[in-house]
Amino acid sequence: MAFIYIDFTYIDFKSELVFNWFILLAFYFLIFGQIFQLYNLNVSNNRYLVVSATVLTAFATTIFYTFTPFLSPILPQNRLQIVYFFLILFIPIIIWRFAYMSLIFSPKYFKSVLFIGKSDKIEKLLHKINNDSFHNIATYISDKEIDGIKGFKNINNTKISKFIDKNYITEVVVSNKGLSEDNIKLINKELILLFEQGVNIISYESFYEEVNARVPREYLNHNFYKHINFSKNNTNRFYLFGLRIVDIIVSFIGMLFFITLLPFCLIGNLFANRGPLFYTQNRVGENGVIFKIYKLRSMIKNAESNGAVWAKKNDVRITSFGKFLRRTRLDEFPQFINILKGDMSIIGPRPERPEFVIDLEEKIPFYAIRHIVRPGLTGWAQVNYPYANTIQEQETKLRYDLYYIKERSAFLDFKILIKTITTVLYFRGQ
Repeated sequence: MAFIYIDFTYIDFKSELVFNWFILLAFYFLIFGQIFQLYNLNVSNNRYLVVSATVLTAFATTIFYTFTPFLSPILPQNRLQIVYFFLILFIPIIIWRFAYMSLIFSPKYFKSVLFIGKSDKIEKLLHKINNDSFHNIATYISDKEIDGIKGFKNINNTKISKFIDKNYITEVVVSNKGLSEDNIKLINKELILLFEQGVNIISYESFYEEVNARVPREYLNHNFYKHINFSKNNTNRFYLFGLRIVDIIVSFIGMLFFITLLPFCLIGNLFANRGPLFYTQNRVGENGVIFKIYKLRSMIKNAESNGAVWAKKNDVRITSFGKFLRRTRLDEFPQFINILKGDMSIIGPRPERPEFVIDLEEKIPFYAIRHIVRPGLTGWAQVNYPYANTIQEQETKLRYDLYYIKERSAFLDFKILIKTITTVLYFRGQ
């Protein structure tokens, strides 16, 4: 249609290379769609964010596509063709997204969930999914009503089965913790019948892991091996070899980029940091081996003259230039040297300091498990959680790391990499 109505000639649809061109276009669009969160369900119900994500995705795709002429069509002499190309990408997507929001993205298409469990156990999770964009709490059967959550039914005098067909339940989430034996027996009898009818029944812990992308606290007990198993990729030689190749390639590119920015870093450090630009620090690596990590200094000199202290949000020890380095993640670029040396990987749990590790291993069960894999420049905990400066927050970050170790895969690594790029582009670094 564009070829007919607006004289669009940038892509020659009769060319033998047109299939290759469309493959490249789809690749660019999918990559930038991920980076600018075009496929984020939490963005799908906000018109402003949808327009913003679509514009950025279409614009970035247009720029990269037109400036790779050896892979894409030759750059047109009439530059108006590039504007047409952008509009052809933008307009159909924005029309589809608005139609999706109006016709498809409706509560009646959400996953309809029935919860069973004690109120103090399920309350936080109910509040979390009550505000998300793809779950509908049809009913919750509990010991008492939870403020702000509709659909309460008393666990002592309610039959589960009568709510299934009435509310079009697609999933039943069950937590047995704290329930009496009589309650558990009655619930299990009904659940067996529902299971026979094809109703999906999962544990509270599995649902928690699915929603939060971290392992629940309940897994960190003497039966941890029932729930936390290493991903098969931890011993998959092909995966590990591929990851190492990616580490080396990305590190070389990162170092070249860093070298081009180094003069600006030196000037910024001279005026707003005053002191050494680089510093090294001991960190705990794979299998507990200590190594020296390289970073750009972002704190005042002698920031830890009184002993090691966790960094935190709005830390007063961070210099004005240091704040810029941290927000753009430039302070982490020297760690590409650690990656090339084999101390670290691009993706993995962030390496912690030995002083903190000793304390954390004493206070948090199974903290040492995170050292089973090579530490990373970025990781699942880093893209999902800010700085942790308390034991409780460190435990939460650990549960993200354990999720990564449990689900480790090329797809999850790619997802972390994309989320890291998004974090840098939107200045979400600390």
